[in-house]
Amino acid sequence: MLEYATYALVLLSLGMYVVLDGYDLGVGMLSLFAKGKDRREYGELIATAWDANESWLVLAGVALWAGLPGVYATVLPGVYLPLIGMLLAIILRGMGLEFQSAAAGYRRGWALLFGASSLAATLCQGLVLGGVLTGLEQRDGSFSGGAFDWLTSYGVLCALGLVALYLVAGAAWLQDKTEGAAREQAGRAGRPLLAATAVAALVLGFGLEAADPQEFRFDEPLRAALFWTAVAGAAAAGAVAWHGFGRRPDWRPFAGVVTAQACGLLALAAATAPVVVPPGLTLHQASSPADSQAFLVVGVGLCMPVVLAYNAYAWWAFRGKFTQTPEEPLAPLRVRTGGGRPVRPEPGGFVVVLRRVLLTVLGVGLAAVSQDVFGGVADWIDPVGIALLSTAALVAWLWGDRRDQRDGVFDLDPVDPAAPAGPGDPDATRAGA
Repeated sequence: MLEYATYALVLLSLGMYVVLDGYDLGVGMLSLFAKGKDRREYGELIATAWDANESWLVLAGVALWAGLPGVYATVLPGVYLPLIGMLLAIILRGMGLEFQSAAAGYRRGWALLFGASSLAATLCQGLVLGGVLTGLEQRDGSFSGGAFDWLTSYGVLCALGLVALYLVAGAAWLQDKTEGAAREQAGRAGRPLLAATAVAALVLGFGLEAADPQEFRFDEPLRAALFWTAVAGAAAAGAVAWHGFGRRPDWRPFAGVVTAQACGLLALAAATAPVVVPPGLTLHQASSPADSQAFLVVGVGLCMPVVLAYNAYAWWAFRGKFTQTPEEPLAPLRVRTGGGRPVRPEPGGFVVVLRRVLLTVLGVGLAAVSQDVFGGVADWIDPVGIALLSTAALVAWLWGDRRDQRDGVFDLDPVDPAAPAGPGDPDATRAGA
């Protein structure tokens, strides 16, 4: 029975990721249709909790790796390309979001990177889902198909359907958290997006029986009751969201969309369980030993309340409507000159480029070795590469901290240049010496 507890943890983690990260991916895609500085407002709205939302994806990966290694060994190589594309898009999305937030004003490039990466991550997630639902060729518990078996017509439909789902979740979130023009635009866009999502759900639902190679057992009363109850719940929640778009209270559309998402995931689980990877890899076959299952259930189960508490605190701290506070310019840094000694100039462009190229080559080489691109030499190159990369990162970190300390970055106390230096001032001590 422990495998069902592990399966429940995986479903909960994936469900929380779809519900929470789905709306901020949707807001990122909607920012592509915004103009000018409105894109920055969308990013600031998401910056309050996007990192906590994505932590559920990490929990789902850990639960699959430790609790359902058969699924991990089959799905990972089967959908390797779209999965890597999703991870790269998530990284670029975080870069665009954080760099735009740290910039003094609106930066079109970072805002477009945030929106485009949100779209790319959503499309890749849909392709992964479609590739798994259409079945992965298996032999002796491992993937035995081709590198592009995931690229099917049903997978493309899944990707487009997921885009519509995330867009309507993003529109519902914007109506709940914004005022003025942004709220009105979200309310107007909500119903067409909800209609597109409903059409996509019907097409994917009826097409699943033809695309999925497994045989669905709706003749079982319990399975049929769970499935149709979840479908009815999704339809009712969709009706609530439809009525709430453009009307107050503003929280109703988002509550309806979230409920519909949860019901849709439950309906999918009720239709496919206990098969976890079509056409025939069952939950029992894919599970790890009982001791590993028990360790995982306890470990991940203890982590989940912490993540839930963090999510709940972020929602509580940033409750209500979003308001963009005016930014105050930072005071100029106090730069120390080393007691009259000349300060060594910063390295030129060639040195910076060379340093970055070497670190990039080292990182790419380490990734290639970890995938055994070079064959048996990975036995000795892998630990050497890890040691070199770790040492280079540590040296760069320490060197940067020493340079910042020398330039007074860590000394934030305002200092009047006209005031005489006190006896405790290190600059005065060095100068007097």
